[in-house]
Amino acid sequence: MTSETGAAEAATRSAHAEEHHTSTGISNEKLAMWVFLGSECLLFGGLISVYMFNKGRIGPNDVGPNDVFDIPFTSVSSFVLLMSSLTMVFAVSSIARGDLRGNRIWLTTTAALGATFVAGQVYEFTAFYSEGLGFTTNLFGSAFYALTGFHGAHVTIGIIMLMSLLVMSLRGNLTQERAETVEIIGLYWHFVDIVWIVIFTIVYLFPQ
Repeated sequence: MTSETGAAEAATRSAHAEEHHTSTGISNEKLAMWVFLGSECLLFGGLISVYMFNKGRIGPNDVGPNDVFDIPFTSVSSFVLLMSSLTMVFAVSSIARGDLRGNRIWLTTTAALGATFVAGQVYEFTAFYSEGLGFTTNLFGSAFYALTGFHGAHVTIGIIMLMSLLVMSLRGNLTQERAETVEIIGLYWHFVDIVWIVIFTIVYLFPQ
């Protein structure tokens, strides 16, 4: 009777596993995140295209990128965000080997680095506005704020996701068996970091 019960439980677990995995060999949740990130590529591709089309549309008396950009400051801010990708890798690695305390530490560190980046972006936007570059100043300003602001919103959403994982962990709902949940959020986080590399290169390093 015991063996029959064990066999039934094993069959149930097997059916449950098959239910949540696709023919690609990855879970439905991870596949959904990849599809979502693919759509985000199209979205950011459109925003970048709009920026490229409008970055030179500056009036003779308007404020342009060379008047406001602080490349050293933005470079440091970008480095902070890129470092958060490394700490995210550590977070995924920690929970995969069952180190829940380490996972919490790295999740918190990643969220803190992301928050530092967003704070730097808010400071930068404030400085630009005070120097005369607003959202409606010219087409360059509109395209710039739309692109970088939209990315900043994505980073903020990522921070909320990370803090949600931390709360789940503190409540005991994020165990080694749910390591894939952290990995999926990690995919999103790495995506926003990669997008920023593209934005930083196009917008800040080659403003004209």
